[in-house]
Amino acid sequence: MSLIENIIRPEVRALAAYHVPDSTGFVKLDAMENPYTLPEALRAELGRRLADVALNRYPVPSYSGLKQRIRARLGVPAGFDVVLGNGSDELISMVSVACAKPGAKVLAPVPGFVMYEMSARFAGMEFIGVDLRPDFSLDLEAMLAVIAAHRPAVTYLAYPNNPTGNLFDEGAMLKILEAVGDTGIVIVDEAYQPFAQASFMPRLPDFPNLVVMRTVSKLGLAGIRLGYMSASPGLLNEFEKVRPPYNINVLTQAAAEFVLDHADVLDAQAASLRAERERVVQALAGFDGVKTYPSAANFLLLRITAPGLDAATVHARLMQAGVLIKNVGKMHASLQNCLRVTVSTAEENTIFLNALQTALAS
Repeated sequence: MSLIENIIRPEVRALAAYHVPDSTGFVKLDAMENPYTLPEALRAELGRRLADVALNRYPVPSYSGLKQRIRARLGVPAGFDVVLGNGSDELISMVSVACAKPGAKVLAPVPGFVMYEMSARFAGMEFIGVDLRPDFSLDLEAMLAVIAAHRPAVTYLAYPNNPTGNLFDEGAMLKILEAVGDTGIVIVDEAYQPFAQASFMPRLPDFPNLVVMRTVSKLGLAGIRLGYMSASPGLLNEFEKVRPPYNINVLTQAAAEFVLDHADVLDAQAASLRAERERVVQALAGFDGVKTYPSAANFLLLRITAPGLDAATVHARLMQAGVLIKNVGKMHASLQNCLRVTVSTAEENTIFLNALQTALAS
């Protein structure tokens, strides 16, 4: 056996690393980022704030000021706290580490966010994916059957879902929470909540097994890598035990505290993106050869239906035109010939629409 085979777990060797394509020179519409920057005056003030940060000192590990701002400005119920992570990815990893008892399983609808499965496998847990229905809604009966048969330790429900963009039925999600009961936790991942304006955060007091996870990445702060999750005090205490010390660096902390003090700017940007989302949807309705799925996120899922064309060809033509979006066709059988595009500024959205129209007609 080789050195790698001797030391690396087979389930890790079988995985592919998370790939991020080079976006240099492209109109970048592949990663669901907020295209807007802060206003010039706020950027200057933030620069002064960051210049005063003590880079020679570790962060104060309680992060009390940042947590207080998150609780006050982002809708965390009274009496509930948050655990912070280096993006949602680290929070997902922390949950996996905390819950990876022998034989523990993770359940999620598929297609969904790939890190649910990857993180479960990294922790040595079995992942069970339940196919969404053809319209990308939850297959409630199948989910409940898996819960009854396997009693997963962790069930993920993205709200809205990535890469499909839709909000799952609230009643179905409540039934899943009730079915899981005290044998596991249900994580409602609200990474795109600013664009959905729907949330399970207010339901935290009603469900001891509910965890609500969010990130500030989609709000316009993807570069600082900050996620947070809230749950009952008992659950949060256990997750806090596996949080790496000083996992939020002092620059992230200072930037997040500053921007959350100006949350109205982020709210206005999210409103602009919601309006642009509707404009792009209406424009796409007039395109032959493409189907657009309903979205409550800051991206749209498209299916190429034009005779003689497929998503790979359209994707390649868009790249030739300098527009980078995501070809999700290989993620799951139900996504065949599907592309995912980020909703951006009016200018970039228009560039995309013109490039797509040309790609479909070529």
